[in-house]
Amino acid sequence: MKLHHRVDGPSDAPLLVLGPSLGTTMEIWQPQLPALTDSWRVLRYDLPGHGGSPPAAAGFTVDDLARAVLDLVETEQFAVGGISLGGAIATTVAARERHRVRKLVLCCTSARFGEPGPWLGRAALVRGKGVAALVPTLKARWFTPGFDGQWVFDQLVEVDAKSYAACCEAIAGFDLTRRLGEITAPTLVIAGSQDPAAPLDQALVLADNIPGAFLTVVPRASHLANVERPEAVTAAIVGHLSGGHESSALPPPAEDGLAAGMRTRREVLGDAHVDRAVAATTDFTRDFQELITRYAWNEIWNRPGLDRRTRSCVTLTALVARGQLEELAMHVRAALRNGLTRDEIKEVLLQTAVYCGVPAANAAFAVARRTLAEIDTESR
Repeated sequence: MKLHHRVDGPSDAPLLVLGPSLGTTMEIWQPQLPALTDSWRVLRYDLPGHGGSPPAAAGFTVDDLARAVLDLVETEQFAVGGISLGGAIATTVAARERHRVRKLVLCCTSARFGEPGPWLGRAALVRGKGVAALVPTLKARWFTPGFDGQWVFDQLVEVDAKSYAACCEAIAGFDLTRRLGEITAPTLVIAGSQDPAAPLDQALVLADNIPGAFLTVVPRASHLANVERPEAVTAAIVGHLSGGHESSALPPPAEDGLAAGMRTRREVLGDAHVDRAVAATTDFTRDFQELITRYAWNEIWNRPGLDRRTRSCVTLTALVARGQLEELAMHVRAALRNGLTRDEIKEVLLQTAVYCGVPAANAAFAVARRTLAEIDTESR
């Protein structure tokens, strides 16, 4: 497999290899290129059938792509990074070539991009209708509402459909989760706070399992964060590459709290609920969503003074007292996820009958009964 590539920057500078996301070309890194080429010789490459790379037959894997990238590297030591699929390739390179990779930059990527089914379905769609059929869907995934990234979509429609589909199939079979601990390179993980394609919980898997990795969350950014918020992403990458491992670009405390809060929110409420909330976020509600994620789900739910079972008991009682029945249904589900049994939930509601009033407890029992019945139906 031969990949088209280009090298920019001083000939005597250390080498940095950067990979693009699926559906884009090496130009995706143009916003960062001027700053990076001050100190690095930057090698950018195109995926099969993208940009200047020739089309490729189906049947290759992300590991095959990593080997093709390594064929481009002539130096012993180098840094490597990428966005989305390019990040998966960079992660694979770092796990394979531990003694060669000096630094690792992972932007809006994952060790596993979800279940294979949707990727195989996308591959079939593209083979049947072409890459242009994806534009409406990707506009909602690549950028937050209102951002004009038309120059990126201009790259997408030029991509070879069969090669795009083959890349989808490679992603469907990709799972590097168990090998993250093998990576020794100082690593920076960058996540867009509004990224539905590689959400924060996937970034946290990378940051938590790659030894010593740092996480930077870019606020108000979706999947192509380096295009949508170029200044923040460029600053993080330059800081990481120019400093030692211990001085890599640390996230601002508020952004780190947002990431930790999102992890807890997903653990307590479940991915399905949080995904619906994220999908429904608008410019009008975005700041509120970030506020509750950062302060309620991190600053309060992550405090060490009470365990989550106890916090669920307190939350159920408070919601009954205030008559917040819609929130109560959500937290009955959360209480089960936090380890309370149905009998323990019943005891909490019985307690509220004494201290919050019988009418409030009566309404709460009705909500809890209906919610538990829904859970039983869903599990059949």
